[in-house]
Amino acid sequence: MSQITVSNLTFKYDGASEKIFENVSFQFDIGWKLGLVGRNGRGKTTFMKLLLREYEFHGNITSPVSFSYFPFPVDRPERVTADVIGGFGLDSEDWELSRELNLLELPDDILGRPFRTLSAGERTKIMIAALFLKRDQFLLLDEPTNHLDYQGKRVISEYIRSKRGFILASHDRAFLDRTVDHILSINRANIEIQQGNFSQWLENKKRQDEREMAQNKKLKGEISRLKEAARRTSNWSDKVEAAKIGGGAAKGHIGRMAAKMMKRSKNLEARQTAAIEQKSSLLRNIDKSGELKISPMTYHSDILAELSDVHIDYGGGRVVGEINFTVRRGGRVALLGKNGCGKSSLIKLVAGFDIPHGGTSRVGKGVKISLVPQETSHLRGSLRKFALDADIDMPLFFAILDKLGVEKPQFEIDMGEMSEGQKKKILIAGSLSESAHLYIWDEPLNYVDIQSRMQIEKLILKCTPTMLFVEHDEAFVKNIATEEIML
Repeated sequence: MSQITVSNLTFKYDGASEKIFENVSFQFDIGWKLGLVGRNGRGKTTFMKLLLREYEFHGNITSPVSFSYFPFPVDRPERVTADVIGGFGLDSEDWELSRELNLLELPDDILGRPFRTLSAGERTKIMIAALFLKRDQFLLLDEPTNHLDYQGKRVISEYIRSKRGFILASHDRAFLDRTVDHILSINRANIEIQQGNFSQWLENKKRQDEREMAQNKKLKGEISRLKEAARRTSNWSDKVEAAKIGGGAAKGHIGRMAAKMMKRSKNLEARQTAAIEQKSSLLRNIDKSGELKISPMTYHSDILAELSDVHIDYGGGRVVGEINFTVRRGGRVALLGKNGCGKSSLIKLVAGFDIPHGGTSRVGKGVKISLVPQETSHLRGSLRKFALDADIDMPLFFAILDKLGVEKPQFEIDMGEMSEGQKKKILIAGSLSESAHLYIWDEPLNYVDIQSRMQIEKLILKCTPTMLFVEHDEAFVKNIATEEIML
């Protein structure tokens, strides 16, 4: 099978102090289904842009096919959808397009609707169908599941699973398990490829990290012994130098001993340096992630919030109807349902926003709420100002960001210039830095990397905060929710 080959790839952004990639080489078949994983900011989208040759780089990339990228820009979205995808240069027959629309559970009349009137899920499906209809293309799918509900993810995963020849960047573990047969992982300027889906890769990575940590522990012991030997040699050399002052017949003998000991000391120092370098090389591939900690407050009553026969109407139409649920102390309630069914409205209602509604919505007296909103567009300015304005524990806030993989040099960047994944981590870290009775999170994990998602899961299971949340990550909901409410 034909292969795409990357040789000695080296790249860094202008003005950046560190390289994104340095002399990385690997190859993969054009028929593989590659899942692309890695921490936020480690270069997943950058790597796709390099394949598209949108940036200059050192090294070589050779491919027998062209690359196409999702999402692609749409000029004049007021045009009907058929014209939008027709201008994309498709060389397929009408029946082929109809087949793809059917596989994606899209109605045929969608082609006659203005593109801008389509939902986010419909736009995603149309774009992906258009890409897969292009001939001799290797597809680069960058986060196609963001903001999609369970049903939308299921449909797209079944569709993509039937295809071949793509790289899929996603932070959704269940989605990756359903769609890919190889994992391409990016970690600290290094790229590795393994066969299997995400769960298989994760299990292999855990075993590899355990082996490398064991080797690192052994190296630390050797380095400690080397340092002690060097110290003793240094002490002996000092004694020899002092003895030289006495002169006499022993002077020449002691001088020769001193020279031997000094040589041995230098040899030991060289061995120590080599051991440290070896240790650094081993640790390069271990993605460190410290354990997070929070201190949720304990409410005096068992019930923190309760909705009885709540309905929400917008513009004369009912969005949410006759919803009943209770948030109890230590419970973690997940609101599930299709996009547009009112999950965010219910979240905001409980959080204290003025949402017109019928029925009864009650929140316990004195309940302190920590909110992670869905939107990040309001984040501007410095992290320090964010922490001060929110009146949160600043050292804890920065420590959590560091453990979530936000590099320290990024702490000085204006939040408005950060990636969506970094912005989400700021909101999550801010919430985790607050002591609260009830944590309300509205789709907190969009754009957040898998490693951080698993850290947050571990934290929630350990500290058992009371939560009400909306999230479309199937694995996250399955792992932490104590109750699921389908709207």
